[in-house]
Amino acid sequence: MNGDPNLYRILKELNIEFDYYEHPPAPTVEIAAIYWKDLEATHCKNLFFRNHKGNRHYLVILEYSNSLAIRDLELSLKQGKLTFASPKRLMKYLGVTPGSVTPFGLINDAEHHVHLFLDENLQKSSTISFHPCINTASLIIKYSDFIKFLSYTGNTYEYVKLYS
Repeated sequence: MNGDPNLYRILKELNIEFDYYEHPPAPTVEIAAIYWKDLEATHCKNLFFRNHKGNRHYLVILEYSNSLAIRDLELSLKQGKLTFASPKRLMKYLGVTPGSVTPFGLINDAEHHVHLFLDENLQKSSTISFHPCINTASLIIKYSDFIKFLSYTGNTYEYVKLYS
């Protein structure tokens, strides 16, 4: 299986079952949607931001076909302008490269530095999919298991209305 071996070990330890789907590289949701078309799950767009000072990092997760209201998010955070984090920061905090952003990368954030913003509509999902730290596969897990995974990582998260 493609992806981070530590991720698969952790999922096994947490008794989180998953369906594994291998596909060609999918660095954008537009490309990934081609491979997801027959997969029954809520597929997500995962965006990694930093604040203007570079001392806070946020993983924003929403259903892939929605557009993020970045300005509204900036206003609610009161952290100033948000920008996409650099490849170096992606590797430091999530252990992934651009095009492979995933909440599964939180296993690499030992200091629980990254805060998550989850679109409130994701709570309606029965299953959800993410890359396993590489964009050549997708894993589908139960939404309840995703929350179990987030509890395991120890990263803080909150639900917000994210799309315009």
